[in-house]
Amino acid sequence: MKRQHAMPFGATVLDGRSMRFRLWAPKAERVDLILNEGHDRLPMNRAENGWAELLTDQAGPGTLYKFRIDEGIEVPDPASRFQPHDVHGPSEVIDPGAFTWQDDAWRGARWESAVIYELHVGALTPEGTFRGVQTRLDYLRELGVTAVELMPVSDFPGRRNWGYDGVLPFAPDSSYGRPDDLKELVQAAHAKGLMMFLDVVYNHFGPEGNYLRAYAPEFFTDRHRTPWGEAINFDGRGSRAVRDYFINNALYWLSEYHFDGLRFDAVHAIADDSKPDILTEIAETVRREIPADRHVHLVLENDKNVSRYLFRPGRPRLYNAQWNDDIHHALHVIVSGEKDGYYSDYADCPVQHLGRCLAEGFDFQGQPSHYRDGERRGDFSRGLPPSDFVSFLQNHDQIGNRAFGDRILKIAEPQAVRAAMAILLLSPQPPLLFMGEDMGADTPFLFFCDFGQELAKAVTEGRRNEFARFEKFRDPAVRERIPDPNAESTFLASKLDWASVSDPAHREWIDFYAGLLRLRRERIVPLVGEIVAENVVSEVVGDRALRVHWPVRNGRGLTLLANLGSQPSSTLSFATDQVLYTTAAPDDGGQMPGWSVTWLLET
Repeated sequence: MKRQHAMPFGATVLDGRSMRFRLWAPKAERVDLILNEGHDRLPMNRAENGWAELLTDQAGPGTLYKFRIDEGIEVPDPASRFQPHDVHGPSEVIDPGAFTWQDDAWRGARWESAVIYELHVGALTPEGTFRGVQTRLDYLRELGVTAVELMPVSDFPGRRNWGYDGVLPFAPDSSYGRPDDLKELVQAAHAKGLMMFLDVVYNHFGPEGNYLRAYAPEFFTDRHRTPWGEAINFDGRGSRAVRDYFINNALYWLSEYHFDGLRFDAVHAIADDSKPDILTEIAETVRREIPADRHVHLVLENDKNVSRYLFRPGRPRLYNAQWNDDIHHALHVIVSGEKDGYYSDYADCPVQHLGRCLAEGFDFQGQPSHYRDGERRGDFSRGLPPSDFVSFLQNHDQIGNRAFGDRILKIAEPQAVRAAMAILLLSPQPPLLFMGEDMGADTPFLFFCDFGQELAKAVTEGRRNEFARFEKFRDPAVRERIPDPNAESTFLASKLDWASVSDPAHREWIDFYAGLLRLRRERIVPLVGEIVAENVVSEVVGDRALRVHWPVRNGRGLTLLANLGSQPSSTLSFATDQVLYTTAAPDDGGQMPGWSVTWLLET
């Protein structure tokens, strides 16, 4: 089977002998197609609305090309399917029809079954490639993972990057392999029953290798601002071409690469006053264009806790779910005791905040945030199904944005972490794991990049200065010990140590996660779609104990009892014949031990 997304721009192989090249360059007076390292120059025809296009038989699959703007700068194709020589080099013509897919029968899996494993392609394995990830699929399947989520792979400057500095969103980064290697990974995952998700970044372009301003400044607008400067122009003059660029990117990954879902990074930083806004248009187009017999899942990261993309009465949901930072923050305060920064919003009664997340989705549903100087945050979310909220105790941000990339086991006691995961992995909300947490990894996950010399220095200084507001980093000498993001050693230190899986202590963590995920698959997943969401209730008992009840249709129910403190609690009692899982049985006096979790299932 062949798969090719029909893009309205970039390089398209029309048949065995001809090509079509299209570039949106409204600022340019002249655009030339440059082939054979500059030896051949083909003038492109000007079309309406700023487009330049050319049909030619002088290029084909494997041809390297650039566009020359007004007899001056030469730029890669912004819709390049591959950059063999990084972001400043020429683009390569890729023929998607040359890859033969063998997963014709794959239709994905229901969202309710999702157990997501977030990973960085470069740091997961010693190889740091798509093929390297493929060698670990059997491990992930046996662990109980159902969906593999790749951090962004779009072409970024240098040989290493988290992926959020990408500048060519259609081109898998060459440091990970060629396009066919990524397709092989997706196909291999499907053969093992695993869904494949991809993290995409539509809120900004990276700071190095973005040439769009030279010929299409309409891609950006000063009407809105983002943490990275000017916003992408989704609602001003010329925005139709910009919107189509990103809509086609989403369709491209879902169709040409057969991904099962997309995670949209930091959409709170997307400014768009249009109706429909770009997030709505992307989702509506995906739902319309992707065949209805495929399970395709769209997930948001939105710090503003906006619920309207999730809840559409009488209509299919636009997005399946949103990452729930609230549940992470509440749990982090509970298990670590940390109360700095945004954790301060959850410090007053973290168990109550956790209970609200489990029962209602968002914790912040419009109340003022102390951390944000009283700004009100969040929409009403009670009554939304639990499957709308992705929960986690660790992810790339919550580890990597710490100065030394500390994983949770470096700052919390193991019994506290076990209690937290016994909650998250058996909760009706879909859980997300970050690579290595399943094995109790000792390796950090640090912030790393590989910019050019001048930018590298600024990034290193900026990274270290970010921590100056924290008491323990006030001393410049202490900040100097924060790893240099641009040093290769920082990247290498972040790679997982797979040899550790044979160590009994690490094996114990793997068995713990695998056991919970097996129980989730067998007993929790069948209930998720039957939960009466508007009737879920949570109750804080004493200072550190929590009871949450999820009523299930036909009179059944799922109940969590958790003692989230180090001291025994006598305030939680239960019928032992309903126990689905417990980390520790009550003592002879009927008290639940410290850091213990029990799940009850009424039948």
